[in-house]
Amino acid sequence: MALTIIQTPNDVNLAQSPIVFAISESNSEAYTSSSFQYLADLYYWTGSLTDSGSSDYTLTKYPNSSRTGIFDVSRIINSELSDIVQAASSSVRYLAIDAYTQYLEGTTFVTGSHTKSGNYKAIDGYSVFQEPINQRIENKTPYWPIMTQGPSSQSYQSGTGGRMSIWRGPDGSGVTPSALIYSSSEAGEDNNFVIFASLLPNNTDQQIITFPISPSEPDWPMATDLNNFEIFAISGSTNYDGSNRISDRLHFDYVCDTKYDNIRIKWKNRFGAFDYYNFNLVSKQSMSTKRQRYQPQIGSWNGRSLSYEKYENATQNYIVDSDQTISVNSNYVDESYNDIFKELMVSDEVYWVQNYNTPPAPRDPGESLMPLAVQSSTFNLKTTKVDKLIQYSFDFIRGQGFKLII
Repeated sequence: MALTIIQTPNDVNLAQSPIVFAISESNSEAYTSSSFQYLADLYYWTGSLTDSGSSDYTLTKYPNSSRTGIFDVSRIINSELSDIVQAASSSVRYLAIDAYTQYLEGTTFVTGSHTKSGNYKAIDGYSVFQEPINQRIENKTPYWPIMTQGPSSQSYQSGTGGRMSIWRGPDGSGVTPSALIYSSSEAGEDNNFVIFASLLPNNTDQQIITFPISPSEPDWPMATDLNNFEIFAISGSTNYDGSNRISDRLHFDYVCDTKYDNIRIKWKNRFGAFDYYNFNLVSKQSMSTKRQRYQPQIGSWNGRSLSYEKYENATQNYIVDSDQTISVNSNYVDESYNDIFKELMVSDEVYWVQNYNTPPAPRDPGESLMPLAVQSSTFNLKTTKVDKLIQYSFDFIRGQGFKLII
């Protein structure tokens, strides 16, 4: 028998979208049997590349009309990526399959020879429609290995922290980032402030690392005096001296304190990393309650005579829940934010960065976060042709009520 894996996943995969193995057997005597099946032992693991251990699932498929078995393992792998990004910034799984066939010959199952796939990686993210199933991850965004869709021009304000993520492991493209290039308005576009990192980490908790996008972060690599620079750019490089740029630049412009309170929101994007936006126009907070009541029995029914106290209540609340919401408004933005705010709308991890401590206290992280959930259900895309000036509003509900109830 000649069993071949004719379709494999990418080196780095987004686990909410298909992760496909296709298997084909060329022995016609085997696949014409009505009992013929393709089998795949699925392995997935964390740790080092060599920690695969025993298989976790055995998947079975009858051949399709093209005599092929197609296995999509994304739902299994995605169910394993349950850590929130705030708690585990490098949430990665290795995966592989061991493929073989079996069919019934008389009363005995005949098992074919095994074919082992290579090792692949998966992160908690998703592709979007119009992207091919096998599109490589470095082709999904011009900023890769920085894990964001952009946009190229962003902003920051004094006292606001922030960290984005970069993919540090190999991604199959033959290009591995060795450094980040920080360029400031003080010394020109390519003054090459660089963060170094170890080469080719093979452990899943080292594949993704975070880096600062604000002078408020303790490991900020440049000067922090905003009188000396107001604009900076970040990009990836394969060389420690920054001589080989491998991604488009992310530009960050300094914005002075605004009339209204700045509501800084961060959310998990389509690559399983954080993006940020400062909503610094009018914001409003509100609180609503939901009550359930009952009518308790009042009076001294256990006494020698019936009476009641004036403070006894004949209408009693026994469940009171509260929802706290916040409505925010963006500044005027260009059309490149349309896709970014789509990712905010579908994100399952959103936070309001309420304040920032610099440097962080030993037991207090730099960011003070309030978990949120997007409450807006409609998102009207705006264009400069139709809307002239583009500005968006979002409604969020706090992920923590007023009462501390666990």
